Amino acid sequence: MGKKGVLLINLGTPDSPAVSDVRKYLNEFLMDPRVIDVNPVLRTFLVKGIIVPFRSPKSAKLYKEIWSDKTGSPLLHYSLLQRSLLQESLGDDYQVELAMRYQSPSIESALTKLKDALVDSIKVIPMFPQYASASTGSVYEKVMDIIGKWPTSPNISIENSFHDNELMIETFADNAKKYNPETYDHILFSFHGLPQRQLIKADHTHNHCLKSADCCQTLTDANKFCYSAQSHHTAQLIAGKLNIPKEKYTICFQSRLGSDPWVQPYTSEVVNQLAKEGKKRLLVFCPAFVADCLETVYEVTVEYHEEFKAAGGEHVQLVESLNDSPKWIAALKQMAVK
Repeated sequence: MGKKGVLLINLGTPDSPAVSDVRKYLNEFLMDPRVIDVNPVLRTFLVKGIIVPFRSPKSAKLYKEIWSDKTGSPLLHYSLLQRSLLQESLGDDYQVELAMRYQSPSIESALTKLKDALVDSIKVIPMFPQYASASTGSVYEKVMDIIGKWPTSPNISIENSFHDNELMIETFADNAKKYNPETYDHILFSFHGLPQRQLIKADHTHNHCLKSADCCQTLTDANKFCYSAQSHHTAQLIAGKLNIPKEKYTICFQSRLGSDPWVQPYTSEVVNQLAKEGKKRLLVFCPAFVADCLETVYEVTVEYHEEFKAAGGEHVQLVESLNDSPKWIAALKQMAVK
């Protein structure tokens, strides 16, 4: 029998912090109809006419701040480590490949490697703990579009989400323990944001999403595929693991783009409000990311830290992502062999 294939897929990163490479990355990312889910003509106008021309030079400067001369993009660096460590853990009966939904290495090139290796099956693991159409859903569509054109196909399975994976929860909790969470004034669980309209589209009942202020607080059959509800569940599990009382933490959402309402509360507003309330030290988790990246290394540790200080706070401390933690690699192994 042949090997079993495993494909890890993260979001993506520019090939370099040069404006041209950042522009290329943003164009591919934001033109995905699942990411900006509006009329195609409007999406093209917004992305190519407004967002990318103005955002590319600004984003390039930010990428330069986090780019390493030795390892390049932190997202790609840790993703490659995860692939290598998972391959080592699984052994010769498996072939592990890495792809990015946008840019390099491409999903098509990774799938081709697995096909050429004559694998019996392919387990696809989108590296997004919480399901969203704009992330995991986009990976589903891309993978099936490519494989659907093959004359033959091995067995395919795709991990839907792993927001409650025990080893993942433990890894985030372990990463936080060295900072002594009990010594901080408040703790944030900051997830990547989504437009509210995408949450509403995910409500198959048409009678739950945003119908009440607490619709995401508890995971139920009605919201089990809701990104926000899964995010709340992840945060609650990490808080429970660390015995953090409800009154001492806030679940919020970062990286808003555009003027439409996104999932709330917004991290930036929470940070400013906590400073005004006299909080001095914040500990921040980003449990939507399995590897440190621009949104964690820069947005939290630089931008939110500066906002917090300007409003009267003193320090914002990021809890590192899963990165190359052995326990996280064990979680990936569980998913790969399941």
